[in-house]
Amino acid sequence: MKIKELPKEKLGFFPTPIVELKRLTKFLDGPRIFMKRDDLTGLALGGNKTRKLEYLIAEAISQNCDTVITGGAEQSNHCRQTAAAAAACGLKCHLVLGGYEPENYRGNFLLDYLLGAEIHWTGEFRKGEKIPEITEKLIQQGHKPYVIPYGGSNSIGASAFVYAMKELKQQQYQFNEKFDYIIFASSSGGTHAGLLIGKEAFEIETELIGIGIDKEETEGEPLEIRISKLTNQTADMLQAKINIDPSKIIIKHEYEGGGYGVVGNLETEAIKLTAQYEGIILDPVYTGRAMGGLVDMVRKKIIEPNKNILFWHTGGIPSAFSYSKVLAK
Repeated sequence: MKIKELPKEKLGFFPTPIVELKRLTKFLDGPRIFMKRDDLTGLALGGNKTRKLEYLIAEAISQNCDTVITGGAEQSNHCRQTAAAAAACGLKCHLVLGGYEPENYRGNFLLDYLLGAEIHWTGEFRKGEKIPEITEKLIQQGHKPYVIPYGGSNSIGASAFVYAMKELKQQQYQFNEKFDYIIFASSSGGTHAGLLIGKEAFEIETELIGIGIDKEETEGEPLEIRISKLTNQTADMLQAKINIDPSKIIIKHEYEGGGYGVVGNLETEAIKLTAQYEGIILDPVYTGRAMGGLVDMVRKKIIEPNKNILFWHTGGIPSAFSYSKVLAK
C-alpha cells in the first residue's frame, strides 16, 4: 500500500539495529527474543520520541515558528528529546512539567536544564493543562509557538511509527526472521497507532501487544478507543484506506501495577535481568514495565515457546538515575 510521505528534519540515526537476546532467551527457556534498539536513536541519549520529533519539528519550521512547547512529568523522556530537537534546530523550547522543582537536578530533568529549555512547573496539573495559558503568554510576548502534544501523540507524531514499520520490514528481510509478536510500552497512544497502520500498510504478519503504562482510561475514555481514533485520523492524513476497530487493539492492562512511574518488583526484576544477561539498560517507567509483562507472559506460556518476539526498546534510560533508591535494592 502506498503511504504519503511527510516532510521531516533529520534528527536521529536510523535504521536502529535489531539484536537477538540469546542469553535472556536461554534463561527464560521460552521463545526467541529480539530487540529493536530505539534507545540508540542518538538525540540526547536517544529514545523513540526522536522519530516523532523529526516530523513534528519539520511542521513547526514549515509554519515559521520560533518556539516549541510541550508537557509531561518531571522525568519525561518526550520532554528531554523535545528540548534536544529544539536546540539542534535553533528553536526555543518551553516545557510544562507537572509537580514542583526538585531539590536535586537528575535524570531527564538535568538534561532538560543542560539543553536550555525554559521550565514551567504546574503543581497538580500534570497532563499539560496549563499549556494553552502559557502559549497565549508567549504569543503576547511576540513569539510564534508550536504546541507539541503530550507524548508527541497526534497524527503527525504517529506517522513516524508507520514509517518505522517500513524500516522493520526491510530489516526482517535481512534477518530472514518472522516476528510473531511485537511487544512495546503503550502510553499516550502515538507509537501504538503508528505500528497498527504500518502493520496493515506493509503487510507485516505479526501480533502487536501493548503493555499498559498509565491508568486504563485516558481523558475519560479507554486507551483502546483513543488509539483507534488516532489510528484512523492518521491513516486518513496519510491517504491510507485503513480502519482499526478498538476491539482489535491489544493492551495488557494487568501490568500497570501501582500506576504511572510507580516501580515494583515486576519492573525491577525485568531491568536487572536485561542488564545482567544482555548488558542492555531499560528505563523504570516504560520499557522496564513492558519487559516485565513480556517475561510474565513467557513464564506463563501465554506466548508459545516456538515463537519469535520482537521487543521494541523505546528508550528512556536517563530516568533510571532518578530511581536509584528503588533499583539499587
